[in-house]
Amino acid sequence: MRTKAREVVFKLVFSSRFTEDISEPLKKSLYEYEKLNGDDVKYVERVLGLINEHEQDISKVIDEKSLSFPEARLFPADKSILYVALAEILYMDDIPRVVSANEAANIASAYSTEKSATFISGILAEVIKN
Repeated sequence: MRTKAREVVFKLVFSSRFTEDISEPLKKSLYEYEKLNGDDVKYVERVLGLINEHEQDISKVIDEKSLSFPEARLFPADKSILYVALAEILYMDDIPRVVSANEAANIASAYSTEKSATFISGILAEVIKN
């Protein structure tokens, strides 16, 4: 299961909302703290690369699907969760879309507000059905 690896990606993306770059020491310490194996680290690096490469496209999808809140107004945690899930849904065919959506809701339940899991699930459901 990639649950811990997804949480690490979320934490790194979230931290990048407050700094200019994701530092290598931060990555390394999270990898060690969460005891990620080589496959998990490859997954994290792959998702981070996809987010970096497709950030504008992911932002556009969020704006299109989030009618009440444009991407710029989202809580940083919710935005970070959506970026991880959308990178998987849009660009990683080897991961079932429903798994990405479910994992995103679980991360939102653990790290964001009470209503975030429902909000995030709604956006991802709209993306998945199209």
